[in-house]
Amino acid sequence: MAYPQIILHKGKEFSMQRLHPWIFSGAIAKKDNNLQDGDIVEVYSNKNEFLATGYYANGSIAIRIISFLKVRIDDSFWLEKITKAFHYRNQLGILNSNTNVCRLFFGEGDGVPGLILDYYNGHVVFQAHSWGVYQQKENICNAIKTILGSSLKSIYDKSAESMSKHFATQTQNGFLFGEKEEIIVKENGHSFKIDFIYGQKTGFFIDQRDSRKLLGEFCKNKIVLNTFSYTGGFSVYAASRGATRVDSVDVSQSAIDLCKQNIELNHLTNHEGFAVDTFEFLKDKQDVYDVIILDPPAFAKSRDSKHNAIQGYKRLNALAMKLIKTNGIIFTFSCSGVVDKYLFYNTITSAALEAKRNIKVLHYLNQPADHPVTPYFPEGEYLKGMVLWVE
Repeated sequence: MAYPQIILHKGKEFSMQRLHPWIFSGAIAKKDNNLQDGDIVEVYSNKNEFLATGYYANGSIAIRIISFLKVRIDDSFWLEKITKAFHYRNQLGILNSNTNVCRLFFGEGDGVPGLILDYYNGHVVFQAHSWGVYQQKENICNAIKTILGSSLKSIYDKSAESMSKHFATQTQNGFLFGEKEEIIVKENGHSFKIDFIYGQKTGFFIDQRDSRKLLGEFCKNKIVLNTFSYTGGFSVYAASRGATRVDSVDVSQSAIDLCKQNIELNHLTNHEGFAVDTFEFLKDKQDVYDVIILDPPAFAKSRDSKHNAIQGYKRLNALAMKLIKTNGIIFTFSCSGVVDKYLFYNTITSAALEAKRNIKVLHYLNQPADHPVTPYFPEGEYLKGMVLWVE
């Protein structure tokens, strides 16, 4: 069976030749009127030259490329794609005796836009961000079973939260393989309980692994504040590396409850959790903290909300800079994809000017190697951060 063909306007093939995995609707000159969301299509230039294979969506991003070759999208295709991603992580030693949690597949970075697979000590969370990927769920699960073999304990589909509103009602979270059990993972030797059923995202912010490790170097004999702490990833690292006190703040009581469990799981005691809004908590904390972590949720999820997001980042960072002790350390982050690292840097500069504090940038931070960024898709670099010295 041949796939439907998409013909591009003249000159619109250049992004394909640079291996960018998106085709916008305005680039399409000709298509089958009966195309449905998720249909596999082949893309051709206006000279009828084959360019790529992808899946169609009725939206601004009309085609997401999953291969620049003319291939069949079947069991063997998915086995090859996911095996390649798994071997990449093995070659880098991301999974080892001290770490059994990682992002197993990262969308465009691993060659399939819209596919997220997170690995938690034998348990895999499948999350589709497009209907095209969701329709391939069975083939993807078969590939995971083949690759992980007897070490696979479960596969959980958590796509209901990540799909667009149009398709959210057609998806339902649940186990595709295995069943619910208590999950404890290790990251750099630290233990964490994971709740991927009710927790945010897929249960744990795997993308902060390297930054959490770096934080530990700044915490000995320090009073540390972890804002937007979720289940306490940064808090555990700080407490285990000799902080005299660690305070975790998150508006969610359930997140703080799990944070406290993670502190106990690692046999740490120098910690207190607060289920309260971060901005409210900071109001009366002048000269209390030596180290502050600012890792808020995405303030901007679309370009339309970018301006408000910048104001939010500026307000948060300026407040922390005003309050922190002299010669304090701030770990500050943005996970908003529409806020690039240059804009974030300029926002932090504006915050320092408003706070009237001199700062030095000690480190620039980004996502770890299991969230790969390719030069063909720079948009994949969504996480950015800095370590600041505040005089």
